[in-house]
Amino acid sequence: MTTGWSLPFNGGCRCGQLRVQAIAPPILTMACHCTGCQRMSASAYSLTAMLPSSGFVVTKGEPVIGGLHGEHRHFFCSHCKSWMFTRPHGIDQFVNVRPTMFDDVSWFVPFIETYTSEKLPWATTPARHSFERFPARSDYAGLVAEYAKEVGNRK
Repeated sequence: MTTGWSLPFNGGCRCGQLRVQAIAPPILTMACHCTGCQRMSASAYSLTAMLPSSGFVVTKGEPVIGGLHGEHRHFFCSHCKSWMFTRPHGIDQFVNVRPTMFDDVSWFVPFIETYTSEKLPWATTPARHSFERFPARSDYAGLVAEYAKEVGNRK
């Protein structure tokens, strides 16, 4: 897949005590409008770059678990409390990284948006696909393939 991206993506929290690196390109990008993401991000939605787990590393610092401390593990900087990434429960193949934590985020555009059933009436994104909740697990393979094709066609 030709992306035109310059890997690795390096990034960090607001205070710089936690640094991360992506050595593989995203397999899907999204915006989530659920009220939980609204509250954790203090915004209308959270942004996600879904990366293969093998393509993401913490290079400095030790993240701590925050958020609900439930099935999904939301990781934060222990000092500035920046929400860095999420490891979904029972899915070890990928990690959801907050793309705004990368030093250069100019490449990011959400491909899908989720939980539009809870979105704020004025919130809009350029996402190609919208879902009232999350896509069905069976839909992800097609979405990932379509995203790869689109990203491969970007100049």
